[in-house]
Amino acid sequence: MTPSVLAIIGVTIIFSSFLSGVFGMAGGMVLLGVLLNYFDVATGMILFSIIQFFANGWRVVQWRHYVLWPIFAWYLAGAVISFAFMWSISLVPDKAMVYLALGLMPFVVEVLPASMRPNIEWRGVPFFTGLVTTIIQILSGVGGMFLDIFFQKSKLDRKTTNATKAVAQTFSHVVRALYFGSLSGVADVGGLPPWFAQFLRDGRLIIFGVLIALGTVFFPHGLITPGLLRRLGGRRRVSAA
Repeated sequence: MTPSVLAIIGVTIIFSSFLSGVFGMAGGMVLLGVLLNYFDVATGMILFSIIQFFANGWRVVQWRHYVLWPIFAWYLAGAVISFAFMWSISLVPDKAMVYLALGLMPFVVEVLPASMRPNIEWRGVPFFTGLVTTIIQILSGVGGMFLDIFFQKSKLDRKTTNATKAVAQTFSHVVRALYFGSLSGVADVGGLPPWFAQFLRDGRLIIFGVLIALGTVFFPHGLITPGLLRRLGGRRRVSAA
């Protein structure tokens, strides 16, 4: 890879990060379009996921106090189910499909009238959003514009919207990297630690790892806490009385 190509990719990374930071969307489409010009789909998707993970992850760190975690929790539940389904059929799109999806995405999201677009604050919508957005992320590489339509009718302020979208997209980048890493043969590359190579090969381990991560995030003190034991003990004493 020539220095000029590296320079083009570097400038694109900076520009797309700035674009996503300001508008919360669109940067990924620009970056992925450039990466696929120089890499195959699987390699481009994995590299794109790593870059975007740090771009979105930093926004999560900065704005973590604005994240609506209940919305994110339901989004995660839908995303894990979609990941398991997509991994079971092992679909890896070719460049033509990805470029077609990238080109159609801005028009597809405008097909649904604004008055009919769901609100991310409605019950069940975050779960549905996680289901559909994850499939779109895998097939087209980007889902930010689709994710955005669920926030347009909400009453959330700009910081809360961008922060919640950022944490959802950060998780999507992890899912995408694991998906293409497990299906593309990247786990067979020499030099990888045996445990990590096996992790990439076995989708069940990936799902198990995701569930462990979710449990760590939402139950940092474990499911059985001293407070829970005290409440259960109090109920038993009341029943005995």
